[in-house]
Amino acid sequence: MIGRVSGRGIPATGSVDFPTGVTRPDDLSRIVFWDAAELSVAIRSRLVSCVEVMDAYLDQIGKLNPKVNAIVSLRHRDELIALARDKDSLLDQGTYEGWMHGFPYAVKDLADVEGLPTTYGFVRPGPGLPYPASDSLFVSRVRAAGAIFIGKTNVPELGLGSQTYNNVFGTTYNAYDQTRTSGGSSGGAAVAVALRMLPVADGSDFMGSLRNPPGWNNVLGHRPSYGRVPSGGGELGIDQGGVIGPIARTALDLALLLRTMSGYTPASPLSMTDDPESLTNLTDRKIRGGKVAWLGDLGGYLPMESDVLDVTTRALQHFERLGMTVTSLHGLPKTTGWNGNDDLWPTWLTYRHWLAGMNVKFAYDLGLGAALKPEAVYEYEGLVGDVNGGPISAVRVYQNSEKRSALYEAFRAVFETYDYVVLPTAQVMPFDATIHWPSEVAGVPMSSYHRWMEITTIGTLINAPTLAIPAGFNAAGLPIGLQVIGRNHDDASLLNLAHAWEKETGFVSRDLPPLLNT
Repeated sequence: MIGRVSGRGIPATGSVDFPTGVTRPDDLSRIVFWDAAELSVAIRSRLVSCVEVMDAYLDQIGKLNPKVNAIVSLRHRDELIALARDKDSLLDQGTYEGWMHGFPYAVKDLADVEGLPTTYGFVRPGPGLPYPASDSLFVSRVRAAGAIFIGKTNVPELGLGSQTYNNVFGTTYNAYDQTRTSGGSSGGAAVAVALRMLPVADGSDFMGSLRNPPGWNNVLGHRPSYGRVPSGGGELGIDQGGVIGPIARTALDLALLLRTMSGYTPASPLSMTDDPESLTNLTDRKIRGGKVAWLGDLGGYLPMESDVLDVTTRALQHFERLGMTVTSLHGLPKTTGWNGNDDLWPTWLTYRHWLAGMNVKFAYDLGLGAALKPEAVYEYEGLVGDVNGGPISAVRVYQNSEKRSALYEAFRAVFETYDYVVLPTAQVMPFDATIHWPSEVAGVPMSSYHRWMEITTIGTLINAPTLAIPAGFNAAGLPIGLQVIGRNHDDASLLNLAHAWEKETGFVSRDLPPLLNT
């Protein structure tokens, strides 16, 4: 049952649909099994105190985090309980900060939280690492909604690669199998949400980091339209590859966190000006009759494990049960200036080397190049000229941008017929956590540390909103997801689809990680 609950601290005006009928559990350890929206109702109605919530989550973290290493830089329990007690005092005084009032929250370790270390999985915390004096913009919005920052979520070194390992904190393991990778770079966030160590979490996405980890941990992720969640600083005119977005266990939670992080700011001139309020107006009434284009492995172009194709193809039946039609397209569309599949990887490499290489350059400028892992070295060498015939010139960047523009036009034509374009979230199932990346897929050698993630490049290159939803499990109990690409700026339609998908499949609520059953 859904009721209308409004409250201060929720971005924009009006009200949002929250669940009703939430009751206090006899066993307070069950608090962590509430959805974030349910937790919000329970705190605001004083069914549970913020101290009880913090205790339950810290107990869950203490029990499970040593097995998966998802949350890092965790603050001392006494300090966090004191902060939770302060949140209870505010409620006693009639002050309610927002829908996240009293929520335990950890930020991906690529963004700044005042007073907590930002290591990027590269720089060890300690006296030589100054802690940020202020929050990143989206973090300040989460803080304003009432969250308590308990620590960070683990990332690969400098956020590079879809395998969360680094020399600072170590490897993060999959929520469903602790011998397998969590994915990355939002691996810590996805695992923490899947194992109920956090109600919701933020991630960021350049090459699938809000899609691959959710797909491999049976939760939802959303790469928003560019400008939906503004960065609020740094380089403002060129770097449009990486975006910040939410990870959650339900569509409503996903929409609530996205709404909290969204909204125009003059500090980001390309940020979107539309009202984030509409993002939480979830309905499945607009889904029936929708048209889905299934790209699969791009007509055989992408090497892909058989389990990935088996599970994701089987999941297409759920679209049909929702009253949608599914049509298979055998490869990327072509148009003037874009030659389909053949142009995808060369276009991506130039874009990736240019932007990722520049982000790595600071380490070389500081004389730290020798300390970097191979993924970072590969991107820098691709920028300066040791890989793929560089250095990358301004002319090459411009020509590559023309290619991206042609790809966007090709997809604009596709979206005149179809409402959604669907692919798997990865080309392989979660792989052995002791290896850094797959050296081959389906017998095909991989030419780089991220070639096996080529399937995620499309949504990034056209800057389209892209949803990650669970697709199911293989015979070994490992999850994989679907990425759903929507029309430009149409994040709301994707959230509606997630809402309908959640009710149709029940993957997240039904198929719990084995660690939660012990």
